[in-house]
Amino acid sequence: MLDDSSKTLPRSVADPLSEMLRGLRLDGIEYGRCQPCDPWATAFAAHEQARFHFVAAGQCWLQTPSGEWMELRTGDALLLPRGDAHVLASRPGVPPLPFEQYGRKSVCDGIFDLECAETNGKTLLFFGSMSFNVDRMHPLLQMMPEVLRTSDLAVNEPAIPHLLDAMAREVEMDRVGAGGILTRLADVLTATLIRTWVEHGCGDSSGWLAAVRNPQIGRVLAAIHLEPERDWTVDELAERMGASRSGFAQRFAALVGETPARYVARTRMTRAHQWLREGARVSVVAEQLGYESDASFSRAFKRIMGAPPSQFRDKTKPATGDLATNFCG
Repeated sequence: MLDDSSKTLPRSVADPLSEMLRGLRLDGIEYGRCQPCDPWATAFAAHEQARFHFVAAGQCWLQTPSGEWMELRTGDALLLPRGDAHVLASRPGVPPLPFEQYGRKSVCDGIFDLECAETNGKTLLFFGSMSFNVDRMHPLLQMMPEVLRTSDLAVNEPAIPHLLDAMAREVEMDRVGAGGILTRLADVLTATLIRTWVEHGCGDSSGWLAAVRNPQIGRVLAAIHLEPERDWTVDELAERMGASRSGFAQRFAALVGETPARYVARTRMTRAHQWLREGARVSVVAEQLGYESDASFSRAFKRIMGAPPSQFRDKTKPATGDLATNFCG
């Protein structure tokens, strides 16, 4: 996604959703290839990052997070934006082997081959994990379907077939620099899938998407999400909308389904949840959000998220004290 370095949303912006998408970044973490031998099945456990799959040759089946089976053919690509658990298999019913149990062999920087017991050359898969710069509880991610598939969206986006063709040419990586080009194509393709879904696949949606597309309330929601660390007041948000305090509060609650204060608090704690998952210290998050003490932040966090912040912090990652640099959004 395009990244806008400015967090200030001009009053004249006609499409707040597009403005929010400019601040949404998707970065590839790791990519892999596999040439499995029939019969085969691989189980991908639930993951914090999004999952991406591309069928470069052959065909296979996807068991979706909801348990349904979906046939995939050569040239199909899909994104699981919330990283939900799923299975890829040569056919339904094959006992799956957990993805983590496969050995790995480095192909080039950022790409590895899964060491399958045998290969038959008929099926070639390319897959990856990707990280958003927003928490998975962000309303936009929560409203996406469990699977975004290129064949469902290509009719509305002529660039998708061209991206798939380019990936197919690079996936065997026999050419100089193919690995780096392939990872960038995957990143661009997934961003295109999300943009196409937003522009065409959810046009009749209600709830949050309908609210953010409202010219007045959408401007307010975009401002909140572009600066979630700011302790917005109802008066400030009403001014942003250009309405009286009471008129704004009533209109906001009617469209969004909760009060402005509650929405701001939940958005701030969602950002805190993201920082904690990335390894930030509780004290640093509390300071960044303007709390006078760790205890007051922890109470607010538990009230909204249902558990103390220490439960969500990833202690395996290095702690950081510079959230403005590492977690801008």
